[in-house]
Amino acid sequence: MATKKEVKGPSMFETFQEFKETKNIDRTTLVSVLEESFRNVLAKMFGSDENFDVIVNPDKGDFEIHRNRVVVEDGEVKDENKEIALSEAQKIEPDYEVGEEVSEEVDFQKFGRRAILNLRQTLASKILELDHDALYQKYKDKVGTIVAGEVYQMWKREILLMDDEGNELHLPKSEQIPADNYRKGETIRALVKEVQNENNNPRIILSRTSPDFLRRLLEAEVPEINDGLIAIRRVARMPGERAKIAVESFDDRIDPVGACVGVKGSRVHGIVRELQNENIDVINYTSNTKLFIQRALSPAKVTSITLDEENHKAEVYLQPEEVSLAIGKGGINIKLASMLTEHTIDVFRVVSEAEADDEDIYLDEFSDEIDQWVIDSIKAIGLDTAKAVLNAPRDMLIEKADLEEETVDHLIEVLKAEFE
Repeated sequence: MATKKEVKGPSMFETFQEFKETKNIDRTTLVSVLEESFRNVLAKMFGSDENFDVIVNPDKGDFEIHRNRVVVEDGEVKDENKEIALSEAQKIEPDYEVGEEVSEEVDFQKFGRRAILNLRQTLASKILELDHDALYQKYKDKVGTIVAGEVYQMWKREILLMDDEGNELHLPKSEQIPADNYRKGETIRALVKEVQNENNNPRIILSRTSPDFLRRLLEAEVPEINDGLIAIRRVARMPGERAKIAVESFDDRIDPVGACVGVKGSRVHGIVRELQNENIDVINYTSNTKLFIQRALSPAKVTSITLDEENHKAEVYLQPEEVSLAIGKGGINIKLASMLTEHTIDVFRVVSEAEADDEDIYLDEFSDEIDQWVIDSIKAIGLDTAKAVLNAPRDMLIEKADLEEETVDHLIEVLKAEFE
């Protein structure tokens, strides 16, 4: 004769144990979540959980459920969940009388497989929600600080890192230094730029290109900054290439630039390596705008500066041999100086009196030799005469007028020929 083999559903003990050791959730919250989950299942089964007492003990990994019902005369039970017939009550305890309350322990396991699966699903959903909340709050408080993560996966558009608790951190391609090259399993540092939380699903975005990443690295290397003796006033970066930092000292005995650079560059060397050999210029901050612009254009020596404070513009005049230093390779020095000082900087050569006395010619007079669109592009950046163009740096004409090098060289050749 064949026998029916019993098919066991998920164990209640295992269900509870799964969540007993849940990390990142304090004991009080865990008890509350477990009780709420039990009550949700009870409410679905009985229509109400009001007359149930749920006692959870996460330390021991167990729980008790008691159902409270009022004793009524036999045949007068209207709600089996909240009422019990006198004869049934007296089977539990002979002394029970009509009107008294019967508290009876409920064996949740007897509710069957569906109830237990429902409970597991509810618990899993609640725990996941709490985990997401905890992760969001943790990293929301870390925005603007540096964290470390291990490279877990590398994709074309981003790198996925894991922190020491197994949380996912995202480093988009746009937030990576161009020369960065990572290997799986490598630990890297980055700034927490933002924490997105769409549909309660936290996404932590990191950055290695943010000016604040450089700021935090410098703060970690220079004790005087943490002690409040030196302040970082401005930071400008072209990631992986060059950066300028303006610092100020609150103690006359401390040289802020020397303190940040360190003996023989000892303090800044580690940061330069971290940033893939990004050259770092440290200058003294000043509220004197002209002096600040002058320092920001270092190593070039400025002859004079004309300021337009209202429009945050500055015209800087230099000797011809200083112009290329002020602009820098690819215009990088003048770009960083503009970013650091928050002023648009235009560079001009200082013209001698003899040159100034020469007659100038408007660009429109050259329309037979130079395409009109080229003339219009030059005029759009404020240069409308031949000498104004010849006195402007070649790199500035290329960058600001957005012209090809060959076009600018042809332009200069035509204008120079006019004065020879």
